[in-house]
Amino acid sequence: MKYEKLDRMYRRYREIEQLMSQPEFATNPASLQSLGKEHASLHPAATAYAAYLDAEQEVAEVRGLLDETTDSEMRQVAKEELQAVEQNRDELEGALTPYMIEMDPNDDKNVIVEIRAGTGGEEASLFAADLFRMYSRYAQRQGWDVEVIDSTMSGTKGYKEIVFEIRGQGAYSRLKYERGVHRVQRVPTTEAAGRIHTSAATVAILPAVEDIELDINPDDIRTDIFHSGGAGGQNVNKVATAVRLTHLPTGVVAICQDERSQLKNRLKAMAVLRARLFDAKNREQSDRIEQDRRNQVGSGDRSEKIRTYNFPQDRITDHRINQSFHNIERVLDGELDDIIDALNAAALQQAGSAA
Repeated sequence: MKYEKLDRMYRRYREIEQLMSQPEFATNPASLQSLGKEHASLHPAATAYAAYLDAEQEVAEVRGLLDETTDSEMRQVAKEELQAVEQNRDELEGALTPYMIEMDPNDDKNVIVEIRAGTGGEEASLFAADLFRMYSRYAQRQGWDVEVIDSTMSGTKGYKEIVFEIRGQGAYSRLKYERGVHRVQRVPTTEAAGRIHTSAATVAILPAVEDIELDINPDDIRTDIFHSGGAGGQNVNKVATAVRLTHLPTGVVAICQDERSQLKNRLKAMAVLRARLFDAKNREQSDRIEQDRRNQVGSGDRSEKIRTYNFPQDRITDHRINQSFHNIERVLDGELDDIIDALNAAALQQAGSAA
């Protein structure tokens, strides 16, 4: 069958609708939430496939009418209608292509974002802060939530590193291609001579993971409690609330010191730890996790760039798809959809070619 995969998805979509109306599911919040999430993930493909099936049926009916009638005038009308419904059918069939490609199972997940200043000193830290604001503003435009997990500031406005979570439907699917080294070319505010400097920051995008998706032995985690080194007023000096979690088998570390509560910091650090371990597991490199994370974000050297933000020319170039975009200020204010759509389209085309 040509669309066997889509047919299975459509049948499952209809099955979920029936299950959600049954008392044993309707009165069980956990089951209802799980079914609702699956139903939402299947909705785009199922509705597109249903529209295509309706169009196919319409084509068959018009063809049948054309075969049955002998009246010349009626046949001419039927031929014109057949041409129209076939064109509509073909357009709807073309829209099915993205759903024929195996989707990333992490696409619906929330994301853990890690931004670190690379080469370029204080200017790199300021650029890291710009990237944090860019993703925060993008999340705000999407109606998503942003929560800082850990940060280390540099100077007064920059970040040596910042780790935060973005929670929202399809967050990973939209942001997963942001991982890598981002390079900026501009005149720093501290540059008296007006010379253009080149700096870089690395971005890691990790899918947030639920407890049930990754089994971690509590005995494999070492917990260290210490005084926060960031903002927080008198509480920072009086109470040790910062949490460092170390996964002993792999050496992966996650730190959170953003909250005043030790419990909240522990929960946030655990979310980061799960995301990092899950990312490594998916890449089948659990014995070399730190190397895997370096492969993802690179060393922060300017030569490993995936994207360049050229302020003098008001141009952003994504080197993976060799495409440029303009109006840097707009993009840094969170209007990322043009770039993200172009990256997703390129990935879709590549996947379709491979398939």
